[in-house]
Parts: sequence; structure tokens; C-alpha cells
Amino acid sequence: MKFFVDSADIDAIAELNDIGLVDGVTTNPSIISKSGRDFKQVISEICKITDGHVSAEVVALEAEKMVEEGRHLRKIAPNVCVKLPLTMDGLKACNILSKEGTPTNVTLCFSPNQALLAAKCGATYISPFIGRLDDISLDGMELIEDIRTIYDNYGYETEILAASIRSANHVKECAIVGADVITAPPKVIKALASHALTDKGLAAFMVDWKKTGQTIL
Repeated sequence: MKFFVDSADIDAIAELNDIGLVDGVTTNPSIISKSGRDFKQVISEICKITDGHVSAEVVALEAEKMVEEGRHLRKIAPNVCVKLPLTMDGLKACNILSKEGTPTNVTLCFSPNQALLAAKCGATYISPFIGRLDDISLDGMELIEDIRTIYDNYGYETEILAASIRSANHVKECAIVGADVITAPPKVIKALASHALTDKGLAAFMVDWKKTGQTIL
């Protein structure tokens, strides 16, 4: 499973990349807004950190303008992936850009039918939002399972990019049901390494090692 970082925090992305945990990055208008920085500059800097796809989202609502914005975003760096909303206009833009060889990420997916349409239009990634479905008492993980079944039934190459990841448990469940990619904030990715028994065991090892009076170097 690929790990994408859902962030515009350059330092946090670089830190995870140095560990070997970054296969790509996703951003959206809200994330960019919170950074308080110039949109194109942020995307450019992120693209220099990772060779993986970096999702940069259009803000137009009409297909023709989305395509125009998408082509412009692709000029920032060769690994920019154009992010499009799951609307009829977004799907039309996805179809056009995909045929041009542009990687696309169709976002704000909340149903299997939407995911089916994105795959039909050649999307590189579909981004189903797990956490937001959980917020309204629906099962976000069931959506991932349904999309996996549909894509496998028909051999669609669109990758399932599980988004709105809120916890380490979400990541585990996505891995179990077969999501191709997860995108999560840096703190969630770091939380995957944490376990109380690991901390307890390491502390005991250090106490016992100190008693030996030895050094390795």
C-alpha cells in the first residue's frame, strides 16, 4: 500500500520522506489556505521532495476551466497530479485530461456509483472520504470495500486512494480491505509506529543494558 501525506507542511513531509514513508502527497484548497503561503510555491517545493504524485486541486467549477487550470498546474512540475471534484463537470475534465496523459485524482467521493464513473472516465486515483462518512454515522470502510469489489470485477486500473483518514485504525482497516493508497496527516502516519508495549519493552531493555556497563561503539 502506498502512503501519501495529506499536508502542505514542507518540514513534516520532508521528515517522513527521509524515513522512507512518502510515496506521494495530497493537498486541497483548505490545506493550502491554512498554510498561509503561495499555492504554486508550496506545490513546487513539495514536488522537489518526492518523485511521487503531488495532488494539486483545481478551483473552477466548469469543465473547460478545470481543464485549463489542470494544464496550467501541470507546468509546475512533472509529478503534479490534477485533483478534480466528483461532479459531472469534474468527470468531463478528468476524461479530457486523462486522454492527454495527465494523472488525475477525482476527489470528494462518497458512493460506489461515483467511483465507478471516475474509473470510466480514466481517473488515475479515486479519493473516497472515510472520516466524513463516519461523521454522519455511515460506514466509510464499507465504501472502500465496495469500490474494491467493483474495480476488481471489471479490471479498472484506477487506484483507490483512501482519504479523510482520522486514525491509525483507519489505516489498518484500509490495508485489510485492499485500498491501493492512503493519504493521512503526518501525525496519523507517525502514530502507526506507536504502541504502549513497544515503549515499555524498550525502557526495560535500556535499564538492563545500562546494568552491563558495556557500550557498542
